Amino acid sequence: MFLMLCLEEDGLSCAPHRLTPVPPRGPESESVGCEYFQLPQTQMSRSVLPLLVTLSPALLFLLLPRGSMTQQELWEDYKYGRHSAEPLQHNCSWRCMVFTLQWPGGFCQSLYKETQCTIPENISSWTIHGLWPLHVQSCCTCWPIFYSDLQEVEEELLEFWPSLLKNKSCFRFWKEEWLKHGSCAACVEGFNSPLKYFQICLKLRHQFDLYRMLAEAGITPSCDRLYKVAELQQVLLPHVGERHEIQCVKDQQDRQVLFQVKVQLTRNLTVGCGHHGDGGLGPGPSPGHPCPPDAPLYYFPINHQEPWRPCG
Repeated sequence: MFLMLCLEEDGLSCAPHRLTPVPPRGPESESVGCEYFQLPQTQMSRSVLPLLVTLSPALLFLLLPRGSMTQQELWEDYKYGRHSAEPLQHNCSWRCMVFTLQWPGGFCQSLYKETQCTIPENISSWTIHGLWPLHVQSCCTCWPIFYSDLQEVEEELLEFWPSLLKNKSCFRFWKEEWLKHGSCAACVEGFNSPLKYFQICLKLRHQFDLYRMLAEAGITPSCDRLYKVAELQQVLLPHVGERHEIQCVKDQQDRQVLFQVKVQLTRNLTVGCGHHGDGGLGPGPSPGHPCPPDAPLYYFPINHQEPWRPCG
């Protein structure tokens, strides 16, 4: 019996137990030294290099237990979304999610090094920060994401989910969100592929058009006008429910600046989530804090040329 061994430097962080045939090569495909089979590549952070043992199709067929999926089915299972939640069952205890939108005009004020901030010229409204199942992270690092997975929605993502950091590409931002949060959401059927996860996020962004909601109530970006968080809550409450959080950051002049809005959702994307143990929205992966109820806050405009100086 002939065995081919293949070590992958940028391989998967969990030991593979399913072999996948090589899909049609695209621009992002890279050879890993295996002629007949390869694992989908993803970046690995301090994990053990996986060992891939490739077998002839005939021998592989004999080793597969009765009722197992064929090689082609395994590849389609990966590409179009897993039909089984087996690899993620232990991470499916979560019941609530948080959908977070950020205001680019306040984002730069949240950075320690403001000059790293960039706001693309096409951005003029609230952008997506992420969709996060509560209390779980990085559930399956063995489920990679490729640039080609998102080509269908790339144009929308560039408009509604851009990276606002000079040193982080948009795809890197999306990839991090998928590996850290999307892989946990993927145990729910509607989220069970990178494309489905990002499509749902885009639908939520259209549903929660915060700029329009606030503007219709006369709350618009300004360098001079001050608002109270209660004014924003009154406007947003009918749309985002009671379980939401309006976040601020402090700028260099110690002013409260509008930064993010977090909306709590159930698994089926119903606004609000009253499941026991998931009541809080948690600190989240950001420097934002709940806007103080009594302190005035600024809703700074977007400055594309000098985004860290929204008012010059």
